This record gives sequence, C-alpha cells and structure tokens, in this order.
Amino acid sequence: MDAMFGFVLLLIFGAVAWCVASEGAWGAILHFFCVLFAGLLAMNFFEVVAPALEGMGRKVAPYADFVALVGLFSLFVFLFRLGTEHLAPTQIELDSRLYEVIRWVWAAASGYLTMAILLTAMHTAPLPREFMGFKPEARNFFDISAPDRQWLGFTQWVSENVLWSGRVFDAPIAKVDGTTQQVWPSFPIRYATKRQDYAGGRKPKPPTSVSPAGGQQPVQGGQSVF
Repeated sequence: MDAMFGFVLLLIFGAVAWCVASEGAWGAILHFFCVLFAGLLAMNFFEVVAPALEGMGRKVAPYADFVALVGLFSLFVFLFRLGTEHLAPTQIELDSRLYEVIRWVWAAASGYLTMAILLTAMHTAPLPREFMGFKPEARNFFDISAPDRQWLGFTQWVSENVLWSGRVFDAPIAKVDGTTQQVWPSFPIRYATKRQDYAGGRKPKPPTSVSPAGGQQPVQGGQSVF
C-alpha cells in the first residue's frame, strides 16, 4: 500500500512525458515553460480564489482549495499553450540525434514538474491526513524524492528572490529564543491539519504555524505574492 501512491505518481510522470515528447523538441520546451509559469500563477492565486468557491455551499467548501489550485493550473496551461501555438506554429529543424535528446529531456522535465504540482495539490484535497501511502512529511515518490516539497521550495524561492512585491509565499515568521526571527514554511503541515479536521468531521480551524519555541502565530492566507 505504501508504494501505491508512488506508482500513481510514476503513471502521471510517464503519461505526461510520453504525450509531451510526441510534440517534438520545440513543443516539449514550450510545454515545460507553460507548465512552469502556469504552476507559479496557480500557486499565487488559488488561496485568493478558494474563498469564493467556499461561499457556494457546504458541500463545495471542502474541495475549494483543491479545485481552485488544479482548476487554475489547468486553465493557465491551456491559455499558455494556446498562445505559444499561435506565436510559434512551426518546428525548428534539428539534427535527428539532438532532436531526440531534447524532446525526451524536456518531456521528462515536464512530466516531473506536472507530477510535483499535482502532488502539491493533493495536500489541499479533503482526504485523510494519510492515504494510499501518501504522508505529508514523507518523500512520496518511492521514498526517493519529495516533488511536492521541491515545488513548494521553488515557489517560495521565486517569490522571495525574483518578484519585487515584498511578499514571500508560505513564509510565516517565527521567533526563535525570543529574539531571532526566521521564516518557517508550513504549507504541508497546515493542510495536513486541515485534512485531519475534515476527516474527523470537524470544521477546520484557522491555520497556524508553530514556532520552535512552542508559541503559535497566525498564518496570513488568501493573499497573492504579486
């Protein structure tokens, strides 16, 4: 059972890589960047869109974060692909060996990135805290890597070092020893707690981050980093 979730991720990785490779070298490169920017935009806006979905009723509310994240990601990928097909409708001629290397390398990168984003979205789904071998703290890809935490780390790095808004994704501030302030990312734990509340039939509490000193500080959600 523990390996079942890894096989699901492997299936996603393989299916995406195979489909993207069929688009050729240039198409694989474009698709990777479409997925990359679509993922960043979806991570930026899903917590802003989710409250609007929660207002649609009690049955919809538990799925709001998941639907917002996956829905925005799918929408942005579709729009970016539509735009790139109009801007670059033709393939670039390459040596056959270089063509094969490029299309499979970028297709594999697209597959892994898509898998990472969808795995991150699973954290927001109204499922038990642990299911089918999925654990929020674990390396869920056959215990080899943690694509979700890699994606969360990259998203945080982009918001902190590339964007100029001054807001950092998933960056609650915790006091250490009463003096030093450090950023303590809490996305997996916040949503694990939320899933645990849903599974227990309880209304999810406002997310909080726990500092190493033992104190709790509120996490500001529902804001974009742009």
